[in-house]
Amino acid sequence: MPISKEADTLRALYQSWTDQMVANPNLSILNLRSMFDEWGQPALEPENVTYKSDHVGGVEAIWALPAGADTKRVILYTHGGGFCVGSADSHRKMVGHLAKALGVTACNLHYRRAPEHPFPAQIEDAVAAYKALLAKGFDAKNILTAGDSAGGNLAVASVLKFRELGLPLPGAVIAYSPWLDMALRGKTLETNAGTDALVSRAILEGMSGMFLGGATDPLNPLANPLENDFTGFPPLYITCGSAETLQSDSEALHAKAKAAGVKTTLSVVPGMQHVFPSLAGRAPEADQEIARIATWYRAL
Repeated sequence: MPISKEADTLRALYQSWTDQMVANPNLSILNLRSMFDEWGQPALEPENVTYKSDHVGGVEAIWALPAGADTKRVILYTHGGGFCVGSADSHRKMVGHLAKALGVTACNLHYRRAPEHPFPAQIEDAVAAYKALLAKGFDAKNILTAGDSAGGNLAVASVLKFRELGLPLPGAVIAYSPWLDMALRGKTLETNAGTDALVSRAILEGMSGMFLGGATDPLNPLANPLENDFTGFPPLYITCGSAETLQSDSEALHAKAKAAGVKTTLSVVPGMQHVFPSLAGRAPEADQEIARIATWYRAL
């Protein structure tokens, strides 16, 4: 099934990043962050959404506030970028589209990044923000965690940490192309290596090294959410593309959650690249997937 011309803009952007990293293997983390902030380009600006900079639980954040949204409901969003790059700003428009489709507000965290702040700084920031939302009067059932790639890991792992801390759990979890397995065991790392324009084993090894900081086991259950029992976990929506190397992580999470009795949905969209909802407003494949997520959310 051919993908749309609009969807191919994401593959082209990813390929340009890959080409730059191959040509300049010694790019600094600051260079990489500057490059990955181009992640904001594919999404078009969502209409009737305003934004507000804030600190939530001491963590820098950008609120997405769609006109007419239910202000008693909020997405706690953690951006992707291998725990090292990406930002709340690079994901602002994508988060705005998701919030608008679901009819809720969103708190898009600019959590501390590796290598300056290795694991578990990212989860600590998510926990601090979640506690702050509860303190602001949000009911846990009206909060959902969401994120993409490494942020999808955090959207899942933070809920496992909430459970460990005895906090009330959020009402739902959404994971876009989550990167979960720090041990890199997924078979699609090899089988989809020729179709994924960005995510290679080498990139994952480099970013996991910065995230784990040489001190954390790649099978640590909060760094690697696949090493968990998901009994009692909230309803879960997982989406990924069939062209991406991390497809196996999504499939493994779905299987583990389903085996534990979780209400879980897995959507593998043909031909799509890593975190293809970043094409929101531009490509029909992204908009259709976000509409499916909204339908799922309303049915909970």
